[in-house]
Amino acid sequence: MFQNISPAILKRMAYLEQIDRNDRSDGTTRLKRLRQIPPETGKFLAILAASSPNGQFLEIGTSAGYSALWISLACAIRNCKLRTYEILDDKFNLEIETFREANVTQYIESIHGDVLQDLANIDNISFCFLDAEKEIYEKCYDAIVPKLVTGGILVADNAINHYETLKPMIGKAFSDNRVDSLVIPIGKGELVCRRI
Repeated sequence: MFQNISPAILKRMAYLEQIDRNDRSDGTTRLKRLRQIPPETGKFLAILAASSPNGQFLEIGTSAGYSALWISLACAIRNCKLRTYEILDDKFNLEIETFREANVTQYIESIHGDVLQDLANIDNISFCFLDAEKEIYEKCYDAIVPKLVTGGILVADNAINHYETLKPMIGKAFSDNRVDSLVIPIGKGELVCRRI
């Protein structure tokens, strides 16, 4: 996957990485910042997605589409589509531009809205990346885990740098006999849950 990333994807990734660096240093407010994952986390997600069982791919919290670009690499080799949700207008518009510029629209379905209103209609999830406002993580966990196929993977970002906020959900995952769970110290910390 990584040896064959298209020039269009690489160009858009570099563009978004520069915006993210600027956002973190120039005082851009939290909700306006891209707050995207680092490249090593993107590679980790792509490998997990490529290795997941058959089923639906889901992302909660698209921002400008950086993590979705990484997941789209797995979609390309799996010939499947990522359904990604973003609630903020300006970020949704930026993600649409990202997917068009990177030429990955055939692998990504962008949805402008609240995933919590749609999760009841989604089944057979094989891979889900959760990177939204931390206050909704536990609700998402409760809705997603029952819909994971056997071997399906849920990855939740910020499990280390927002540990205190996410501690109840992380504790729930570690005691949930439906999944095997661990926190991976990559990027800002990834909680990985695999459905048994």
